[in-house]
Amino acid sequence: MTDPGEWLPDWCLQHLGGKPADVLFQQHQISAVYGFRLTGGREVVVKARTDHGRAAACVAAQAQLADSGFPCARPLTPAITVGSLAVHAEEFRPGGEVLRGDSPDIAVRYAEVFAMVMTALDRVTVEPPVPSPRWARWDHGDPGLWPAIDFLDERDQSVVPGFVVGTAGRARRRIRAAALPCVLGHADFEAQNLRWLGSTVWTVHDWDSLAWQPEAALAGAASGTFAGAGPPTLAPIDSSHAFLESYQDIRGRRFTRAETEVAWAASLWPAAHHARWEALHGDPPVCGAALREQATERLRRAGA
Repeated sequence: MTDPGEWLPDWCLQHLGGKPADVLFQQHQISAVYGFRLTGGREVVVKARTDHGRAAACVAAQAQLADSGFPCARPLTPAITVGSLAVHAEEFRPGGEVLRGDSPDIAVRYAEVFAMVMTALDRVTVEPPVPSPRWARWDHGDPGLWPAIDFLDERDQSVVPGFVVGTAGRARRRIRAAALPCVLGHADFEAQNLRWLGSTVWTVHDWDSLAWQPEAALAGAASGTFAGAGPPTLAPIDSSHAFLESYQDIRGRRFTRAETEVAWAASLWPAAHHARWEALHGDPPVCGAALREQATERLRRAGA
């Protein structure tokens, strides 16, 4: 990633009217995210990430959501190319707490928000943000089971447990066999990406992770990931069930049998991706342990 020290102060001056005076926070994961107080006192967030052709659509969708009153940070710029990066700024929207837990009751609360997200995105018009984030890229056309990701593929694949590979393969085949139409949806729906004020959601973050996938698959993935407030995890099966039932009730449409099976299959793919990551990096098998325990039943519900 291009060193932000080389260009970020002037970028802020050009596009936001002031240079950074104070650093409020900074995070480095897939994206580099900086919270700044600019000269003049304005507080902003600047995000920079490698551009795979998705950023423009994601930022445009976020802007449309903010304009409609949806609880998310309002972009202050479009996605702007800086070398190999896509960079944009958005308002700083502090406050709220992470809602922790993975019980069925908590699952229902998250399902309500996910339904709200999907309903709002129904009204958004952007070019499809493809390819999907790697943990939701079960539709890739690369050779082999996993999407091609150099920094993962170059590691010793023999350390990935066989049940992870087998589960991912069966889940992927079931999703792809359904050939369902795609919609715009949030593909990183984890507790850590939401903030709550009491019982009300205050902010939904991480619009870089929009995807163009079948609705049932997006809902299924969210039903498995919603409890993630730290290392990625897989929610209990009864909580995923409660999430999916509540989601369909709120959206006012029951999934077909094929969609229900796709939802359960898609609940497995992010967990399998994260379990592979854990194995390749020698991390504690948080997703791996949950996947080992739950895969058989989830695959049964998926008809896979």
